[in-house]
Amino acid sequence: MAALAAAAFALLSAGTAHALDARYTDADGDLVADAPTDPKDWIDPDTLVFAFTPVEDPAVYADVWKGFLDHLAATTGKKVQFFPVQSNAAQYEAMRAGRLHVAGVNTGGNPLAVNCAGFVPFAMMASKDGEYGYEMEIITYPGSGIEKVEDIKGKKLAFTSETSNSGYKAPSALLREEFDMEAGRDYEPVFSGKHDNSIIGVANKDYPAAAVANSVLKRMQAREVVKPEQTKTIYKSQTFPTTGYGYVYNLKPELAEKVKQAFFTFNWEGSALAKEFGSTEPPQETFIPITYKQHWEVVRAIDKAMGVDYACR
Repeated sequence: MAALAAAAFALLSAGTAHALDARYTDADGDLVADAPTDPKDWIDPDTLVFAFTPVEDPAVYADVWKGFLDHLAATTGKKVQFFPVQSNAAQYEAMRAGRLHVAGVNTGGNPLAVNCAGFVPFAMMASKDGEYGYEMEIITYPGSGIEKVEDIKGKKLAFTSETSNSGYKAPSALLREEFDMEAGRDYEPVFSGKHDNSIIGVANKDYPAAAVANSVLKRMQAREVVKPEQTKTIYKSQTFPTTGYGYVYNLKPELAEKVKQAFFTFNWEGSALAKEFGSTEPPQETFIPITYKQHWEVVRAIDKAMGVDYACR
């Protein structure tokens, strides 16, 4: 990963991809949309709609998030509804259209959500001592004939979606920069749609290899959806930030502050969130404050290396 990391830092020194949609302003230079200055442009919904990034079965996460959403309702004085989005694109479009107010957005999707949907990330899951992050892993199954990255040549490699950091952008940049391997020329890219689809696909030998977030892999192993012996890792990347949690830019400022308060006052002890996310390494057992400008630098650098366009359609 050293070559990719060096390329990323070189890009950082030269500036990273950034292009807020024309409907937003950024007077303070923090790279996210400012709240409207005119109160008539604020939204103050009776029901707050929350969506978690669609990395796995949305029905599973409705139960996982219930305790937190009850706390969010009590803190804000609003009704709260869980929105089981089926795709990253649907999540961003719902926020852009004003139908989604609070969300957890996947690592690679944060730049698009920030620039095109007015997403304002402010929190991330971490351990109690502030450690956070996950790695991209390229996995295969025992007996696939793939022992190292170069063995993927001539075979299929499963990605998740083109907005995913660990499921597409980081591994594509890695394969290009470190192994001189291009999609279409050296391997056949296929898209599963979600990390769990890729992981199950490899475990069931439908895909010879896949690029996934190891945080998702560990959670699926903890729930015994797949067994550790069904997959093996042939590459592990540097650490990336995890899902970013935030609100839509035009949420009434007082309400936005209450949303932030809910995240930072939630009691994880014995919660479904702790049970679901505590199995990662480092364990995710609290919310910590973050900024998009600082914590997503390396992601924006990879986007620039990949020629990703944040133009909103």
